[in-house]
Amino acid sequence: MRLPPGRRAVFCGVLGFEWIIHSAARRARCSPPRYRTSVPNNFTDYEHLKDTYKPQAPARFNFAKDVLDVWEAREKTGQRSPVPALWWVNDEKTEIRWSFEELGFHSRRLASVLTEVCGLARGDRLFLILPRVPEWWLVNIACIRAGLVLIPGSSQLTAGDVLHRLQTSRAKCVITDDSTAPLLDAATPQCPALTSKLLLSSRGRSGWGDLTALMGSASADHVCVDTSSDEPMTIFFTSGTTGSPKMTLHSHCSFGLGLTVNGRYWLDLTDSSVFWNTSDTGWAKTAWSSVFASWTQGACVFAHHMPRFNTSTILQTLSNYPINTFCSAPTAYRMLVQEDPSRFHFPALEHCVCAGEPINPEVMCRWKQLTGLDIFEGYGQTETVLIAGTFKGMEIRPGSFGKASPAYDVQVVDDEGDCVPRGTEGNLAIRVKPHRPFSLFLEYTGEPEKTAQCYRGDFYLTGDRGVMDEDGYLWFVGRGDDVILSAGYRIGPFEVENVLIEHQAVAESAVVSSPDPVRREVVKAFVVLTPQYKSRNQDELARELQEHVKRVTAPYKYPRKIEFVDQLPKTVSGKIRRVELKKKEWERQP
Repeated sequence: MRLPPGRRAVFCGVLGFEWIIHSAARRARCSPPRYRTSVPNNFTDYEHLKDTYKPQAPARFNFAKDVLDVWEAREKTGQRSPVPALWWVNDEKTEIRWSFEELGFHSRRLASVLTEVCGLARGDRLFLILPRVPEWWLVNIACIRAGLVLIPGSSQLTAGDVLHRLQTSRAKCVITDDSTAPLLDAATPQCPALTSKLLLSSRGRSGWGDLTALMGSASADHVCVDTSSDEPMTIFFTSGTTGSPKMTLHSHCSFGLGLTVNGRYWLDLTDSSVFWNTSDTGWAKTAWSSVFASWTQGACVFAHHMPRFNTSTILQTLSNYPINTFCSAPTAYRMLVQEDPSRFHFPALEHCVCAGEPINPEVMCRWKQLTGLDIFEGYGQTETVLIAGTFKGMEIRPGSFGKASPAYDVQVVDDEGDCVPRGTEGNLAIRVKPHRPFSLFLEYTGEPEKTAQCYRGDFYLTGDRGVMDEDGYLWFVGRGDDVILSAGYRIGPFEVENVLIEHQAVAESAVVSSPDPVRREVVKAFVVLTPQYKSRNQDELARELQEHVKRVTAPYKYPRKIEFVDQLPKTVSGKIRRVELKKKEWERQP
């Protein structure tokens, strides 16, 4: 799609933020050729990077004006590589390629619709439920331009999920498509704050505006709001692995500028990169990688709209398009290696990363054997940017998610907030005193007590347990309330899951505590079998898996109970809900 004749975007760039653009463009022009290797094209010594990465939060910042509009201006003068800003495809081979200029044009029109037609004012909240369609990106940018607070939601949300989010957030506007509109209609009578509802195409649905038609007649002369750095920009509901979802509030600066560290150092992007992140649009990881981290570097965001996750489609897409950086969840990589990627050829692929949950070393090894590429793990939360990661050029230690991100001072602390010795298990934490990092969420909106509970001494506690070794590498143990205490031993569920997945019978597993009259609690594994093992005798297979765990790790960690299931409960972002399994397990007891 091209811009209509005579309709040009308004440039509102602030020169003070061109350091983001200049650094990426300079690296793209001066870096050596990229090869299929773990040796980076732009790696700086890690310790030097930690010492020199000292970004300061400005008083005023708006991602649309200070980043996207600057890339648009550079694009017009030929100072950016000629890759699209957004490259969208679907299973029917339809493609849309938008430049930064086109993104600017369409997002300004949508901002005009939201403010002039819907009557939304700066600070109002907008609930967005769309799959991976181009309009999802336009809504993100339009909200930033208009100073609205965006609340993304997954298309997999249930009616109860939708009602909870609308009532809790008091959103004034919702944008969705026909598939989710009935859920919104059912919730509307119970949500008096909701004043506007927009569909991609209303098709005459009562009470809904037609977004496509409204944009067609809207002005593209919208002037970007001059937002302060600490002004609210977006709310993400936490994934709910340990309780009810909370509203995590981020500022314009925390994500809009803070995620530069992800794009520049972990994803290793430049303005010539074509980057594909497979995350669901309702997950904060999509904002991380498919909006802020990629576009701070001027990279091309690639998106494939698939109704369902399909391993063959993923691998074929990596073969057919010039994607050089790929990001997916560990669960996806586990599925991809079962598909056998060696049947495909990935001519452009250079850098693979994962996040969302720890990845099994066995999966990393298999991927390397099949593709010749390492998987670089990253660790972060809805509340943060990248907390830690394995950066290109660093030694990969299977089972570790790398070292602290340059954005944070990460330590392992006890329950009082005091640092523990290296090699000692404790709470993974980020130092917030005497200087609070700007790339950290503002609050759990409406829940000051839960916000306060995150802080102990000089630190923000992530809620995860881990260990830092003598070299500064961090090792995940588990969620603070997932750790199993059995007969005096502390057992992290991930370690047991990690061993189970190495067995060829196991497709997925989840490990939780189960009550025991002698040990108080023991390890129980819920196991999803691979197809070729589903017909096996389950009692024999359970004993085989138990002996496998005993051989590979400390015997006290083996699952004394195993239950075979067809599937595991998961959040809308694909994380296993151990809390649900644990609750059912303990409720079974008299």
